[in-house]
Amino acid sequence: MIKNKIKFFIFITLILYQNFAFSKISSDNDFNPRYLSNYLSAIISYNNENNSSSVKFFNASKSLLNKHENYLKDYIFALVLNGEVEKALNQIKSTKNQELKNFFEADLLLILDNFKKKKFKKNDLLLTKLKRHNETNNFNQLIYKTLIEYNQLFQKNEKSQDNDLGKLSLINNAFIYCYSNDLETDSKFLEIIENEEGGYSRYLFFYLNYLINNNQTKKAIKLAEKIDLIGSNLIIAQTKFWIQNSEFSKIKSLFSCQNETDILSEFFFIISNLFSVSQEYEKSNFYGYLSTYLNTEFNYNYVQIIENYFDTNKLDNAKLLLKNIDDNDKIYNWFKLKKLSQIISENKGEEEALVYIEKKFNNYKNPPINILLDMGNLFKRNKKFKKSIEIYSNVLDQLEQSSNIYAEILYRRGGSYERIGQYLKSDEDLINSLNIRPNDPYVMNYLAYGWLDRNYRIEDAINMLEKAYQQKSDDPYIIDSVGWGYFLTNNFVSAEKYLQRAIILMPKDPIVNDHYGDVLWKLNRKIQARYYWQSAYDSDYLDDEFKSKISEKLLKGL
Repeated sequence: MIKNKIKFFIFITLILYQNFAFSKISSDNDFNPRYLSNYLSAIISYNNENNSSSVKFFNASKSLLNKHENYLKDYIFALVLNGEVEKALNQIKSTKNQELKNFFEADLLLILDNFKKKKFKKNDLLLTKLKRHNETNNFNQLIYKTLIEYNQLFQKNEKSQDNDLGKLSLINNAFIYCYSNDLETDSKFLEIIENEEGGYSRYLFFYLNYLINNNQTKKAIKLAEKIDLIGSNLIIAQTKFWIQNSEFSKIKSLFSCQNETDILSEFFFIISNLFSVSQEYEKSNFYGYLSTYLNTEFNYNYVQIIENYFDTNKLDNAKLLLKNIDDNDKIYNWFKLKKLSQIISENKGEEEALVYIEKKFNNYKNPPINILLDMGNLFKRNKKFKKSIEIYSNVLDQLEQSSNIYAEILYRRGGSYERIGQYLKSDEDLINSLNIRPNDPYVMNYLAYGWLDRNYRIEDAINMLEKAYQQKSDDPYIIDSVGWGYFLTNNFVSAEKYLQRAIILMPKDPIVNDHYGDVLWKLNRKIQARYYWQSAYDSDYLDDEFKSKISEKLLKGL
């Protein structure tokens, strides 16, 4: 359901208009100002994603339930978005049928209720009703087709012969074969995991879960050993730790492809994710809550909703949901702590957030490599370069020296060395990174720009930047570096060409503005030069030393 985006005064007008119309068939008691006030407060709270408040106000205006055409939909959505799916279901069941005519989600909830109760036959009729809602909505079509397929499977244990769900078919097939105890289940899971298009790494968890549930523990352990913690998402990283610590019962408890609602829970997680990618966050949260309703053990699906709340700056909502994350699960607990530190950063500043997360980090005994890397990046981002170097060095000691990730950490450590003026160590790390990943455009840009900044090996730097530019000709930072290199070699015409492109791509960047001002001054366009220097000076991202240099140029020029 689309949120009401009507301006406040129009909304009031519509409410009053509807009130007059309804008054012809309703008592004065039904439509007193208090009910209307509560309804209005409910809608405002709902649109602000204050779910608990919206439910409270809806409950206080329930006299309008069967008399206002939008009330039921708003109320049901508010209940689900507050995690009260059962209450939403009970409300639908007690509502007159005519109120549900154009309400896809109401029919959907009734269908899910039947799935939970294993009343698959009853869903035949409801799915026919659901079909009428899906003609113009791609997501509704996807949901309808998938539920038809699963209802057939659960009722008759028959695999659908008409599977036209695109990429989703890969996932559905794996669960369908698993549910049917088909011998090809193994290959169906591998087909997802090894898909060349990528993006299916999450399904390694379900494959490991399948192996463990089918007493293939040794195979699961061997597979888990190959998991790269740094490149893994939360559920995969956490699963590796569960397996390493022989917590197989934990993995079993989360999911079973022999359980109908567990399978459906994962499907609605996918729907939630698709809506999130489309930035339809309310819909995403709605289906996210349906996912957790169907599988109450899989609390980790709350992560999607939490991320949605952060993306929409609903930090209080996110904080409430973070309580569902188990503190005993090391990887997910770290996710929780990072998110709480983000909330602290928003409310009290980055310094306090860093103090909080560092304190929590120090409580970890032998922290996993991905947590170490996170902490190193946090230190670097907060200009604690010596601490970041210490962490990065620890990470490097645990990595294969010829790996791409080793090259990446060298790049990051080299950047930290450069920021504290240890240029020899910085150059060594960056050059060693390039030895592993030759011609990496970002490493070449960082190294070459550092040389330019130090007036060191200018020709080598420009050659390196031209190589980087050939690979990333649209990257504004690389364009700026090339332009600055030409400036330092007095090729002001070429410099102006590149820096003009950089300023178009990053008009508010203070460094680019400063560089462009310098080249314009050399081209005797002094009024324009001062304009760009002033733009750089006005930036909030410059330290006092840099501002002082620009201030001097504004007064005296170059």
